[in-house]
Amino acid sequence: MMKPTARPACANFSSGPCAKRPGWSLENLKNAALGRSHRSKLGKAKLADVIERTRKVLGIPADYRIGIVPASDTGAVEMALWSLLGPRGVDMLAWESFGAGWVSDVAKQLKLKNARTIESGYGKLPDLAGVDFENDVVFTWNGTTSGVRVPNGDWIPADRKGLTICDATSATFAMRLPWDKLDVTTWSWQKVLGGEGQHGMLVLSPRAVERLTTYSPPWPMPKIFRLTQGGKLIEGVFKGETINTPSMLAVEDALDGLMWAEKIGGLDALVKRSEGNLAAIEAWAAKTPWVGFLAEDKAIRSCTSVCLVIKDPAVAALDADAKAAFSKKMVAALEAEKVAYDIDAYRDAPPGLRIWAGATVETSDLEALFGWLEWAFAEAKAGLSKAA
Repeated sequence: MMKPTARPACANFSSGPCAKRPGWSLENLKNAALGRSHRSKLGKAKLADVIERTRKVLGIPADYRIGIVPASDTGAVEMALWSLLGPRGVDMLAWESFGAGWVSDVAKQLKLKNARTIESGYGKLPDLAGVDFENDVVFTWNGTTSGVRVPNGDWIPADRKGLTICDATSATFAMRLPWDKLDVTTWSWQKVLGGEGQHGMLVLSPRAVERLTTYSPPWPMPKIFRLTQGGKLIEGVFKGETINTPSMLAVEDALDGLMWAEKIGGLDALVKRSEGNLAAIEAWAAKTPWVGFLAEDKAIRSCTSVCLVIKDPAVAALDADAKAAFSKKMVAALEAEKVAYDIDAYRDAPPGLRIWAGATVETSDLEALFGWLEWAFAEAKAGLSKAA
């Protein structure tokens, strides 16, 4: 097969850190508060601006607290788990790597005895009807490494007794989140808006705040996780007074992404862009016999971390290691041509390809990529035939 002539204008399809917004440049960060204290009037104003623009773009209720916390989405989730779990049983939902990681932390680090795991394999959701909302419930909205998302929040009752703790890092700004069903929501800057790493976001409902101020965990609490003092919420965390020193360059980048989101039409536009990208991939896959989706059920298919499997019979017949080698050969060829970076499946996931289709990715770049995917497959298949 001849190499395609069209090339993506941006070849960044990584699932985190994700592609910068269209038109981004370092010049956009020229007003960063570099060399200034994050506790200065200017520094706190910029951090507070991130919080308020986030509330506006996502439509987060006024009585929900929004905080900027250390250590990306991982730090935000761990902060919630260590601070809130314990007084009730907990249902841990897992259908991919990161959800499984939260299960492991609750079992092996917090060592909660009243925890149960509800799980399924890659490409599927567990039985959501089996969740007990008398318990606290921990889950990912979108499984970044499996390309599977929950279809909506209808399975979460309004009159639940426990808290819902949702890792939404690859969903926020690309999918609509039902805030009334979510008590704790977390994400990181480096996902859908293409920000820089290091910082996480933590959103707390009034129910979560009540838990924080009425419950003291029985284990030692690292300083970096502390959200209360003397039985009261540390309000400064939710006004731009971060627990640790943030990168003011990353803060400026986060503001740039939020202002871009506002400029193009807010959440409606972001969701439309991401869903449009998924639709483009689905249309290509429908006419490409060798490729399929890890999430076969369209209703639960992610519009950000799109996970593909190679279903060509000759490749499907290979063992797992050989399948992984085949996809890696494709990925290496694409990187060598500088048309797609970082699209191999996650290390714990089934072999295949993972293409980020979030709001900062242009549909035209995906459409240019498709021909290159077909070329890379043909090249790897030819190598497979020669080896046989």
